Amino acid sequence: MSRVAIVTDSTASIPEKLIDELDIHWVPYYIHKGQEVWRDLSTISREKFYEWLPTTQRIPQTASPGPGDYVSMYETLANEGVQEIVSIHMTSKASGAYQAALAAQEMILETMPELRVIVIDTLNVSMCHGWMVIEAARSAMAGNSYSEIVARVKQLIPITRMIQTADTLKYLYMGGRIGRAKHLVGSLLSIKPLIGMEDGVIVPLGTARSRQQAYRMMVEMIENAVGPHGRIKIAYMHAAAVEEAQKLKDMVELRLTAVESIIAELSPALGVHTGPGTTGVCYFPVVE
Repeated sequence: MSRVAIVTDSTASIPEKLIDELDIHWVPYYIHKGQEVWRDLSTISREKFYEWLPTTQRIPQTASPGPGDYVSMYETLANEGVQEIVSIHMTSKASGAYQAALAAQEMILETMPELRVIVIDTLNVSMCHGWMVIEAARSAMAGNSYSEIVARVKQLIPITRMIQTADTLKYLYMGGRIGRAKHLVGSLLSIKPLIGMEDGVIVPLGTARSRQQAYRMMVEMIENAVGPHGRIKIAYMHAAAVEEAQKLKDMVELRLTAVESIIAELSPALGVHTGPGTTGVCYFPVVE
């Protein structure tokens, strides 16, 4: 274990292999299905969840971990000898995780004042949030200081971008996470909406008449942002749509230089709000 521990939660949607390799510590979200409660990626898998979701007439509710969940994680790490923790969370404008972690920070420092904990709001979601966790964990494993790790995350917050498309926005709308893209909800089924995130809130980016056109628009948006053959680190996110994610990957990497690329499936706690079939990218430019 590196001397600085990196903590996040399940909505970062980081592939398990990377979580293990980079010694990332995570706390699961809650999914309420009637009276039954699932723990995201702990008591419900992606595969079983996405098989079940299209069959339900009632979308489940999600809840962020509470302060006690984060206190428990911080205590465990401290008891293992960790003295510094960087806790990284999805946008505070769509979830209570950041606030819960802040409360946990205050609580843990009352009993362990020697522990150093910082809680960071990424103002983003899914693998945009995940990239910041990954880069922080790599920095920690390289032996960089607490301050250097925090600086790396803060450097990524304004430059990490999401673009996403789906067959419908009804899941986002019903879950109250639609942000400023509400007017796209009533689009015809033949229209594929594109959404992104600005300052922690979902925003509309346009519409396409097919998935193929939506993917072409994504490529153009990325290219406009980083330049032709621009160097990027990119994650292709999907919800039970790995073949679509691969199609998008092939299109992006014909036009841009992927220094690193990852295919990642959204965790069930995010899939509740996106619905199956969602595909998108989270990327940031690499300047070296």
